[in-house]
Amino acid sequence: MSKFNLLAYILPPEEKVFYTLFEESTKVCNETASLFNQIVTSGLTEDHIISAKRLKHKSNDLLKETLHQLNITLITPIDREDIQCIAALLNKITKRIVKACVNLRVYRLDVYTDNMKKQAQTLLQATDELKIIIHNFKKSSSIKEMTETNLKMKEIESHGDEILYHAMDELFSGKYDALNVLKLRDIHKDIENALDSCFSVSDQVVNVVLKQS
Repeated sequence: MSKFNLLAYILPPEEKVFYTLFEESTKVCNETASLFNQIVTSGLTEDHIISAKRLKHKSNDLLKETLHQLNITLITPIDREDIQCIAALLNKITKRIVKACVNLRVYRLDVYTDNMKKQAQTLLQATDELKIIIHNFKKSSSIKEMTETNLKMKEIESHGDEILYHAMDELFSGKYDALNVLKLRDIHKDIENALDSCFSVSDQVVNVVLKQS
C-alpha cells in the first residue's frame, strides 16, 4: 500500500466536512435574511419569532459542530484559525438578524420604513451572494473568480452603507419621536452589522485562497 493510500486509510475524510458545514451555515444565514425580509414586507407573526429562534439554535449547533470537528481532526484543509473565524462570522450574521427580528416584537414596532425594507432586500442579496462565495470556495475556484465575487459583495456592502446613511438622516430629521429613533436605530444597526459580517466572510475566504495559491 502506498504512503498516500495508507494516510487516506488511517485519517478520516475531513477534507470536505468543514466546507459542508460552511455551506449549511450560509444556508441558515440566507433563510434568516429571507425571514427578516418577509417580516418587514408582510408583518410580524408569532410563527416568525419561532422560526427565527429555531434558525439561531441551528446556527449555534453548526458552530459547535465545526469546533468539535476542529478538535478531533488531525489535518485540516485550511488553517484552523481561518476555519474558526469563518464559522464564527457566519454564526454572527444569523444572530444579528435574529436579534433584529426579535426586537421588532420587543420594541412593539408594527410599521416598517422604506429604508428598513431596502436594507432587508440588500441583506438578502448579500446572503445570496455569500452562498455563491462559499460554494466556489468548496469547489476550489480560481483566485480570479473568488476576487470577482468578493468585489460583488463589496458593492452590496457599499449599497447597504448608503441605505444606512439615508436611514439615519431620516431618523434624526425630526419625523420620529426620541423613543422610536432609538428603536429604529437599533434595528438598522443590527442589519448593518450583519451586512458587514457578510463582507468579512467574503474577505476572509479570499485571504485564505490567496494564502494557498
